[in-house]
Amino acid sequence: MEMTRARTTTPMTGIERVVARMRALAAELPPEDGVAVFNGVYLTVTEEVARRVPDGGFRDRLATTTLDVLFASRYLDAVDEAAAGRRPPACWRPLFQFRGHPAVRPVQFALAGVNAHIGHDLPLALADTCRGLGAEPRDLEGDFHRVGELLVSVEERIREALMPGPDLLDVADPLTHLLGSWTLEAARGAAWAAFRALWALRERPEVAAEFAERVDASVGLVGRCLLTPLGCGDRRDDGKRPARRAGGGALPESRPSGRLSVQLSGHP
Repeated sequence: MEMTRARTTTPMTGIERVVARMRALAAELPPEDGVAVFNGVYLTVTEEVARRVPDGGFRDRLATTTLDVLFASRYLDAVDEAAAGRRPPACWRPLFQFRGHPAVRPVQFALAGVNAHIGHDLPLALADTCRGLGAEPRDLEGDFHRVGELLVSVEERIREALMPGPDLLDVADPLTHLLGSWTLEAARGAAWAAFRALWALRERPEVAAEFAERVDASVGLVGRCLLTPLGCGDRRDDGKRPARRAGGGALPESRPSGRLSVQLSGHP
């Protein structure tokens, strides 16, 4: 029986492997961990892309699948680098450094992760996709914008799900000003421009590498600003040091339960 089942099992596709890895991370990480917050957001997006690809939601299924896997791999590689005690790209360092800070709110973790992934990983993944498939930027542009529409809708749900209620947040709250200074639409536009520049520099690898390094540093700076500690609403400082997780930095003793993936996916 076991041999029969093994022969009839359908191998996982690249996207399915990515989804499985993200689900494993979700099960492994405490829900209050900043990386877990972003992982929940990204898992929701990846699951939605995986549903739309076979349904004809994208013009070029191969290019979209290739891009999705290469794109996700950069985030997962950063997770592995941090877990191994190595330095991930500069764009990801703020999230890994502040992942357990008790004065950073969940919405900040979510948007800092999105900023790192869109601002740095996306242009590199787009260039890798073009090289791998022998494609040109114009071949990816239409589906790039289709994925972008999905991301914009998710960004709106991130803010609705994780922003404090109207009784806790007003125009005087620093979080209002901080999050109002960053938009996904602007980040996507910058990512596409960075990709076009990288593609134009493909015959000059040294210059392209320097440009990519500068993008990485700039995106990391924005991420550090997004993670500015602002306090945790009604939580008071009791003088206790936050608990620490092995290999993962400081974790707060108590924070709101991480229900992001449930709220974003529309399940009860």
